[in-house]
Amino acid sequence: MKSFSLFALVAGLLALAGCSSTPSKVDTGPVRARTFNFVVRNPNQSPDYADNRQAVHTLIQTAITKNLSARGVSRVDSGGDITVGYLVIVGDNASTAAINDYFSYGADSTALQDKAFKAYTGNKNPNYFEAGTLVVDLVDSKSFKLLKRNYATRPLLRDVSSEVRAERLQEVVDEILRDLRIAR
Repeated sequence: MKSFSLFALVAGLLALAGCSSTPSKVDTGPVRARTFNFVVRNPNQSPDYADNRQAVHTLIQTAITKNLSARGVSRVDSGGDITVGYLVIVGDNASTAAINDYFSYGADSTALQDKAFKAYTGNKNPNYFEAGTLVVDLVDSKSFKLLKRNYATRPLLRDVSSEVRAERLQEVVDEILRDLRIAR
């Protein structure tokens, strides 16, 4: 039953991909890059009562860095050939929240969260579930053209070790970047 509900969730996200001017997937062909950096944000200091998201960001950035490094694209602090942004959307049958600390400024974040909300709440599964979606963008650092966007959705797991969480995030990132072609 869980795999069917996950399938319905993913199918819903895929169906919504064409319903808006903000694309869920973009692929402009081979990406020319030797280096990359992550979106540079200067977020306000989180209040003391807020959750610590840095651990999640570290896991995601490590997974993306590992994938791109295996393709010969090295991480730099700034000035890379491409800029990598990512958006984390978490939700359940009733609501979603977006963590856009390392995603580009603009309306795409809200539009993508709205698509996820419709997919999460629009399926007919009466059982409670929690899911997470990771959206990864590759942007040309000179022209700011979106070169690639892809995403993957998974059920959220509670009380797993940091090793399991890191492995799972690596699988998600590898799925998202599976079709990425790097040109020299």
